[in-house]
Amino acid sequence: MGAETRTQQYSQQTLRQVRLDSNRAMIRARFCPERAEVMQLRCMDDRMETETSFGNQLWYFEGIGVDEYNRQRTVYGAIEYSMQFGLNELVEDGVFDSEDQRDRFRHVYEREIRPPSLQQPGQRWLALGLVAVTAIWLTYLLVRTLMH
Repeated sequence: MGAETRTQQYSQQTLRQVRLDSNRAMIRARFCPERAEVMQLRCMDDRMETETSFGNQLWYFEGIGVDEYNRQRTVYGAIEYSMQFGLNELVEDGVFDSEDQRDRFRHVYEREIRPPSLQQPGQRWLALGLVAVTAIWLTYLLVRTLMH
């Protein structure tokens, strides 16, 4: 049994836009625009837009950056898009020195995508705390009102 892979074809316009945004990210990271080069693009996450929520795309790129001292180095980038009404809207991008740094960006991305749930212990404690503070506040107001 072979590994399952999901292949998706993206339009030339989409790929051109991702490449353009990748180059802009390299420029913002202070690499020479004429000599920096994006070598590889790949979509890491593609969540389609639905009736109730916007979609998201996360793209990774690797490239060669040339800094102001004329030093070349391999860089790792990430670009996040929000898909709203059929259009890709750039949300955030970043250029990193290592794949580990880029992976931390992905962890933040995945936390933002996942909606809060009471299945998570932290969310349950937050809800319980909110209910407790509200009850204490209402009790205080009730006692204060009755005393006057």
